Amino acid sequence: MTLADRIDALLPQTQCEQCGYHGCRPYAEAIARGEAAINQCPPGGAAGIGKLAALLQQPVLPLNPEHGFEKPRTLARIVEADCIGCTKCIQACPVDAIVGAAKLMHTVIADDCTGCELCVPACPVDCIVLLPMPEVQIDMAHADAARAHFQRREARLDRLRIAREVELAARKAAVGDGSVQRNPVLEALARAKAKQQEPKP
Repeated sequence: MTLADRIDALLPQTQCEQCGYHGCRPYAEAIARGEAAINQCPPGGAAGIGKLAALLQQPVLPLNPEHGFEKPRTLARIVEADCIGCTKCIQACPVDAIVGAAKLMHTVIADDCTGCELCVPACPVDCIVLLPMPEVQIDMAHADAARAHFQRREARLDRLRIAREVELAARKAAVGDGSVQRNPVLEALARAKAKQQEPKP
């Protein structure tokens, strides 16, 4: 097990990005490289800082207020009557704990929610409230599950990004060698739009 692995195992896995990194693992790697301090994780709080200090044999530091303040962990809940189905919260959730579809009601899978709060500012209608997280949910098993959910989501997003890049490259190559078939309808629409934009005499 690497040092970054051992540091990551002590982090709460909220994936909230308050530390300044895209998730707990990048923060753990930055600490291991000596590029980040051990006091940048508000969800981990003083207890988390103490564990990191003991592991790394460093002095215990107070939580850096630039990254937030320690407070009780929470769970997100969507006020379903107010939800407009915009999917912005689904896109913001780092652990896929929100389900729903465009223009349909969304809901939070409470057992999977880490309390990162990233969905709250993403919601355009303020229909997400924060409730106290049950103590039984603040444990290593929940953190391990959150880590796995985050890793699966990141892997899926990477696959989608690569697929888009491959598709875009193929389209550019097709345009370059003239193999793209002409679409008379689209060409006619483009001409009509261009004509509309011409200055009138």
